[in-house]
Amino acid sequence: MTTPTKPFLLAKAEAFRVLHRQPGIFVIPNPWDAGSAKVLQSFGFKALTTTSAGLAYALGKPDGYASITRDETLQNAGSIADAVDLPVAADLENGFGDEPEACAETILLAAKTGLCGGSIEDNTGNINDHIYPFDQAVERVKAAVTAARSLPFPFTLTARAENLIYGRPDLKDTINRLVAFADAGADVLFAPGLRTPQDIAIAVKAVAPKPLSVVMGFTGGNFSLNMLEDLGVKRVSLGSAFIRAAYGGFYRAVEEVAQNGTFNFADDAKPYADINKLFAGQ
Repeated sequence: MTTPTKPFLLAKAEAFRVLHRQPGIFVIPNPWDAGSAKVLQSFGFKALTTTSAGLAYALGKPDGYASITRDETLQNAGSIADAVDLPVAADLENGFGDEPEACAETILLAAKTGLCGGSIEDNTGNINDHIYPFDQAVERVKAAVTAARSLPFPFTLTARAENLIYGRPDLKDTINRLVAFADAGADVLFAPGLRTPQDIAIAVKAVAPKPLSVVMGFTGGNFSLNMLEDLGVKRVSLGSAFIRAAYGGFYRAVEEVAQNGTFNFADDAKPYADINKLFAGQ
């Protein structure tokens, strides 16, 4: 599959790679559509990555049950990439197939869509057997790496070990997977569900010198960027946190109207003119 380089994609991809290699930590927040991407860009973030949960919720579907198709994912990610001047990566779930070839094809299609990076996870999408066997998980990452390296620009590949968020609190196996994914050539390692400073420090040390990404925005996650940087974390994403925060405000507003018959929520709403001005590019 030939992947043409879109205008500015090379520059975005190189800027994204530099973010992972230069000193210091950075936040890579998660828009769920073009509008939320523009809002995040306006706050000065340097890169964005999509959220499978955010897209699922926007489509009225649950996350985590392989309910979002590859076409839906790439269409959404492409609209986000086209809406902003920032590098955009995507949550590519399990590569939309069990076989390594599916992961490779998904990486090539993601690049063709205008993405600078993407993640492949070892979650099967099967509610009865969530995690791929170790060897299969590694082969899938190897295939994704090979596809990424075939591209005419530096596509940043993130490999995710999902044990901790799917009822398998096996830190040793999770670390072993991250190390194997790093050895397979993944550019960034990510194990959502690391919740203590000790576990994060162990993961950082295990995958070094490759960068570790963590997710924040969960209940009880009392970390600051300074704390995470001191632990050696390179990248911090927010997962579904921002869309859940948006839904939190939406729920409170709807509950007020439905239960109280009042409209005080509007006092805290972002003014129409401000949002319109942002989307008008003013």
